[in-house]
Amino acid sequence: MTAARAPDTPPRQRDDAMAVRVKDVSMDFGGGNLAVDRASFDLAQGRFLTILGPSGSGKTTLLRMIAGFQHPTSGEITIGGKPVDAAPPHRRSVGMVFQKLALFPHMTAAQNVAFPLKMRRFNPATIPGRVAEYLDLVRLGGLGDRRIHELSGGQQQRVAIARALVFAPELLLLDEPLAALDRKLREEMQLEFRRIQHELGVTTINVTHDQREALVVSDDIIVIEGGRIQQHARPVAMYREPLNTFVAGFLGVSTFIDGIAGPDGMIAGGITLAGTPVAPLTGGAPVRGVIRAEQIRIAGSAAALASCDTRLAATVSDVIFEGERLLYVVHSPDLPATEIRIYHHDPAAFDLFEVGSDVSIGWNARDLKIFRKTPDETPVSSKENAT
Repeated sequence: MTAARAPDTPPRQRDDAMAVRVKDVSMDFGGGNLAVDRASFDLAQGRFLTILGPSGSGKTTLLRMIAGFQHPTSGEITIGGKPVDAAPPHRRSVGMVFQKLALFPHMTAAQNVAFPLKMRRFNPATIPGRVAEYLDLVRLGGLGDRRIHELSGGQQQRVAIARALVFAPELLLLDEPLAALDRKLREEMQLEFRRIQHELGVTTINVTHDQREALVVSDDIIVIEGGRIQQHARPVAMYREPLNTFVAGFLGVSTFIDGIAGPDGMIAGGITLAGTPVAPLTGGAPVRGVIRAEQIRIAGSAAALASCDTRLAATVSDVIFEGERLLYVVHSPDLPATEIRIYHHDPAAFDLFEVGSDVSIGWNARDLKIFRKTPDETPVSSKENAT
């Protein structure tokens, strides 16, 4: 049984091209609370990195150590080749945007953007032009005289971005700045972050629990859980070739199938499922198969799925309309312990199957990733994968 090809990881760069280097960094708050555990990564100049993870995973603690607000228990962090603690936070060339924007309500938008320039003793004659330039960059030209309460949530966000960038920092740090926005505005601002970062080329580290945001804005993604970096890769590689079941479950909607390794894939529910092992497996060893919702096909008959390596009979137990797609939840008698989720993208056939319909489902061996199951892994409910 051959192992799957290892996913592409961000290319190694020369040491002098590294904007940020984190080496074996840990943060131990005591009492068994190890928030970050031996984290290491390099970030090249001009790249946009997102640190992605659930609440309590250690992502914000890691960002705060990079910002210099907290000192690691062990390890080293350098920015531009210099240790982070070589200068106090207010003297570093680092811009920050927080979830709580911390804008000054008694100031206008322009005055807020000008504030870091004044603190850094920029030439007063150059400040108005620079402020106007960055307000234009975030598409707030002509609104500089408005006070913060006169701006919408999205406009306030843009002011915070302009303020963080106006002094041309070497590094921009974003701590879930879009979390408080409604979904539509959040998605618009994700595209704005991407546009602005590409236009300026500023090295950026973003922290979020929003998987869509990570995939949309990033050049590189780090997934962190339990204080440990689970995977560091480019977005497409991260999504298509997860290194473990946590990454596979955290990105996207997936179905998890527990079983044992077999000669041609895995054995679950008494049947053999063709699949692709992520690492070499020993026959009979406990494994967990993962397949994404968009990789499973659904049809009215097995004959319609002739191109699939695996075909199973199933019954539709729920249908969820999500606008651009349907999410089918089905159960198969061949896999009685598994709730299977399927994305269906054909608008012309949105009403194809109703609850209670007998259907056929299928997938290809390359899409079912088979992972070695560790002793401490608990059975995964499909509800845990919901986004």
